[in-house]
Amino acid sequence: MKKIIILLILVITTTDLFAQTQKNTLSDSSPKRQDNTAVYQLFPTQNMWTFIKLNTRNGQMWQVQFDVKGTNRFETKLNPFSLATNDEEVNNRFTLYPTQNIYNFMLLDQLDGRTWQVQWSMEPENRGIMLIK
Repeated sequence: MKKIIILLILVITTTDLFAQTQKNTLSDSSPKRQDNTAVYQLFPTQNMWTFIKLNTRNGQMWQVQFDVKGTNRFETKLNPFSLATNDEEVNNRFTLYPTQNIYNFMLLDQLDGRTWQVQWSMEPENRGIMLIK
């Protein structure tokens, strides 16, 4: 009887540990890096409905929201201005890094090291980018 109880506890513990490992693997919300030749990339935010679309050549960004019912889908500009001149544009020049703040990312120019704070929001007056000097 003791052997059965010990075996049962061992099976339950092992199953629980395996389930936790699977959950952690499936819930990884880190940005997915795509092909280095891609001009545009989508970066997930901590809001399940909102992504940031980045033009990796010039740093232009859009806040993109999807919706399963179709009533709240939209795309709006976060940064309408090019951060590189036409002759300086290179695929994968700009990339985004998430922060612990749900509404903020760091934008990095991987060629010259310039860095911006990027803030998305549902309110237009709270959206934008700020150069970090």
